[in-house]
Amino acid sequence: MLKNIPPILSPELLKVLCEMGHGDEIVLADGNFPAKSIGKNAVVIRGDGHGVTELLDAILTVMPLDTYVKQPAALMQVVSGDTVVPVIWDNYRTTLAKHGENPEAIEQVERMAFYERAKCAYAIVATGESALYANLLLKKGVVK
Repeated sequence: MLKNIPPILSPELLKVLCEMGHGDEIVLADGNFPAKSIGKNAVVIRGDGHGVTELLDAILTVMPLDTYVKQPAALMQVVSGDTVVPVIWDNYRTTLAKHGENPEAIEQVERMAFYERAKCAYAIVATGESALYANLLLKKGVVK
C-alpha cells in the first residue's frame, strides 16, 4: 500500500502513467469500446468494475493534462442521427474542474477519427462503464 494514491489506480495503471511522457495519450474506454483490437500497439489495461468518471478522478490526482494544447481531452462525438444524450460528459467536466483543469477544454472527435487517434494512444483502459459515448482520451502534461 502507498499513501495518498487512490486505491483504484492499479499497480499496472500507475506504472503506465509513470511511463507516459508529455503529449502521450491514454484512452479511458467504455465497456463497448474495442480496446484489444484498437489497442494492438498500446498497453491495454483492464479496469473492469470501474466507471470512467471514477478512474478520471483518480488519474487526475497524479497526472496533469497538457497545458500546451487548447483541448487536452477528447470525447467520441455522437454519431449523426443517434438520439443518445451522453449525460456522463457533465460528470467529466465536473471532475476536470475539481482538479483545476478547464472543464471546457474537451474536443469532440468523430467516431472513426476517435478510433484512429486511439490507435496511437500509449494506453487504453478498458473499463466497465455502461454509459454510451463515455470514451475519453487524455493528453498528459508536465508536472510543474
